[in-house]
Amino acid sequence: MPVPGKRYKIEIEIFEGKGGQLQKDGNEIIYPDLIREGICAWMYRGDGEKSYRKDQKFLYPEDKDKICPWLLDSMQTVLARLIAGETLNWDYKDTPYEKVIEPDGVTTEFVRCIDPTASGIVVKVIRTMVQE
Repeated sequence: MPVPGKRYKIEIEIFEGKGGQLQKDGNEIIYPDLIREGICAWMYRGDGEKSYRKDQKFLYPEDKDKICPWLLDSMQTVLARLIAGETLNWDYKDTPYEKVIEPDGVTTEFVRCIDPTASGIVVKVIRTMVQE
């Protein structure tokens, strides 16, 4: 439940993952050996014309239909907490996943897709306080 009087912008950024280079035969997508090559099927398919890529961002909830259902499911608890104005206090100091925790500014969380193969990706969920 959102915090009364506070509004947030939520972005989901692809932090780690491999989409490859989308290839098609006419309208049909040509699939490489995704698992062997460590390619995320969702990233590879992208928007149907080009693969999604690292650093690409999506707005939540506006772009949720563009996000893989497995990945979206992996993020549900983090999204709910951030929307509610909460922070998760572990910080992963001195790692690539070191977080920003500013309850009245920018707060970040990292979420790994539930795909157990090397094809799984990591996203950074970015909550930014919006001034009214």
